[in-house]
Amino acid sequence: MLLFQEAQELVEEMPEEKTLSIYNLIMDGGVGGQVIIAILFVLLAVALYIYFERFFAIKDASKVDVNFMDQIRDHVTNGRLDSAKSLCETTKSPTSRLIGKGISRIGKPLEDINTAIENAGKLEVYQLERNVSVLATIAGAAPMIGFLGTVIGMIVAIHEIANSGGQIDIKMLSDGLYTAMTTTVGGLIVGIIAYIAYNHLVVRTDKVVYQMEAKSVEFLDLLNEPV
Repeated sequence: MLLFQEAQELVEEMPEEKTLSIYNLIMDGGVGGQVIIAILFVLLAVALYIYFERFFAIKDASKVDVNFMDQIRDHVTNGRLDSAKSLCETTKSPTSRLIGKGISRIGKPLEDINTAIENAGKLEVYQLERNVSVLATIAGAAPMIGFLGTVIGMIVAIHEIANSGGQIDIKMLSDGLYTAMTTTVGGLIVGIIAYIAYNHLVVRTDKVVYQMEAKSVEFLDLLNEPV
């Protein structure tokens, strides 16, 4: 009986294990922490929207018929410029629009054709990269916003300790640190996601730009071929 009572006392003295709840940490973080987390959620939603919107747009832009240039070559060499223009208009891709711009300049000096294609290419690249820079901004800003929440949480925790008459309450201090670190973790997560998304879009955009340059050079070589 004595052993049973001692065991029961030991169980009662064991500290209760505290579980972490992201929701509770956010809700207990005060208005400042909740505002920071809300901003991070908005940034995450914007980053994901831009990524998927640009991903599918770039994916569509990279689709070019493997026989496209062969058909352009056949039309141009046989003098069917109207058919070549119609083919470019129906294909609807950055590459076809560049070639179409070049076809519309046939008859002018080759340098003028090259300049027209380069200018059209700059516009196409601008369209491909639209809003992608926002991802880079979010990737850099989100961690800083998270750190701002951490600083606010630390200031609030220290302020509460100061108001308690110098008595350091470990529980109050640990709760404040949990809350402060939550915004940092949130900011880093959003920043990492935006950074990966940005670099992935940049790589895919570069592939489309390379494709456009290769087809443009092939078209200019076609115009340079002896009749």
